[in-house]
Amino acid sequence: MSDSARAEIARSVSAKLQSAKPDAIHAVIGFDGFVDEIIAVVDKRYSVNNYDRIATITEFAARAAQAAGKSANLELVIKQQKLGGNGPIMANALAAIGLKLTYIGNLGYPQVHAVFRELAERVEVLSLGEPCHTDALEFDDGKLMFGKLGPISDISWELLIERVGKTRLAALMDQAGLIGMVNWTMIPAMNDIWAQMIQKVLGNLPPKPRSLFIDLADPEKRTREDVLAGLKLLTQMAKHIDTILGLNLKEAVQVAEVLKIRLPADPEQNIETLAAEIRGALALGTVVIHPRSGAAAATANESCRFAGPFIQQPRISTGAGDHFNAGFSAGRLFGLTLAESLCLGTATSGYYVRHAQSPTHLQLADFCRNLPEPEF
Repeated sequence: MSDSARAEIARSVSAKLQSAKPDAIHAVIGFDGFVDEIIAVVDKRYSVNNYDRIATITEFAARAAQAAGKSANLELVIKQQKLGGNGPIMANALAAIGLKLTYIGNLGYPQVHAVFRELAERVEVLSLGEPCHTDALEFDDGKLMFGKLGPISDISWELLIERVGKTRLAALMDQAGLIGMVNWTMIPAMNDIWAQMIQKVLGNLPPKPRSLFIDLADPEKRTREDVLAGLKLLTQMAKHIDTILGLNLKEAVQVAEVLKIRLPADPEQNIETLAAEIRGALALGTVVIHPRSGAAAATANESCRFAGPFIQQPRISTGAGDHFNAGFSAGRLFGLTLAESLCLGTATSGYYVRHAQSPTHLQLADFCRNLPEPEF
């Protein structure tokens, strides 16, 4: 795609956002919930308020390796405590864009945890239990997420029905234009939840335009058999609802390997083809892949790629992918073209990492009007 074509798509998105009515759309997102601590790892400390941080994962790995057979004392500086989990971050981003939203997940029970109170003031919250915790070590070339996952093991179909109710759950899904079920990897019972959802909810919904967004969330630690079973359930879901599978580059490679799709020598340069092959293998409505540099998506009728506003030194990176998912999903709900939806996804993520806050749809309209060029 040429620079002029990219700029024209971004300007078109800007114009369409000006007249969008996001509050006419209802979304239901679930089911995780984390308290995230954003952390810098100290390299050299000079005073109470002055230190150099370890800048890259490579440097961090070397420091850790030097401690083998010995020991090491690594200082962690908590830069921010914030709401976390794929679901709450995506929900928060969608709410900022302006959608009406119900969030179902582990946000604190019986009282909502303090980090989720602002979200709970903006959207309807149906909490299932206590949140998990994540230490997010951020570096210039990526992040390392150390999760403490105890409460998430309690999430199940039975708990969902106990806390929400079968009739209420079905009513929420019926009115939703977007249903999001994310963080498959960390919720051990998600395959059963999906199977029950197909049988008892999705298969019984009256016909209307609605989409289901799925984020596996780094399935590397799950067995190939578990991943394949989950993917087969997505194929079943797609018979009842327009199903979108969102993947980062690493996840796309993992899914391709499970599906025995032959990988190109450079997957990032071929994400458009990879998205099309995964979509075809699973018979889904859409597959979208978002490496840091941009994104590509494929439907049954088309595929395309878009270069995002990549920035070398973001203010925050944890949650960037969830903001992309929110922006891309919103684009589909707003009736944007596939390329325009990719633009909105990358813009939502790009705004977030620059400002460390979720943008409104009008802030996104301003941002897209002169969408920054990627910093390569």
